[in-house]
Amino acid sequence: MDETQTETADRPDTYRVTAEELRQFIERIERLDAEKKDIADQQKEVMAEAKSRGYDTKVIRKVIALRKREPDDIAEEEAMLEIYKEALGMR
Repeated sequence: MDETQTETADRPDTYRVTAEELRQFIERIERLDAEKKDIADQQKEVMAEAKSRGYDTKVIRKVIALRKREPDDIAEEEAMLEIYKEALGMR
């Protein structure tokens, strides 16, 4: 028995790679990547539309990020920001 056959024989069946299963995983990942690109393109289109209507897209992105966070975390960060600004004479 050569080294490759020994390695294969020593591995349990659960670790053997089948070409079809591997192909299915790769194709699923490729489809998800394509969907992700489509979604990113759609988001760009929405932002472009918002910008064309006069909205500040930078602020829109910040609002979206804030909506993902917990209100307590936002309040704590804003309080610290005010403390820092006051310490630097920016108020």
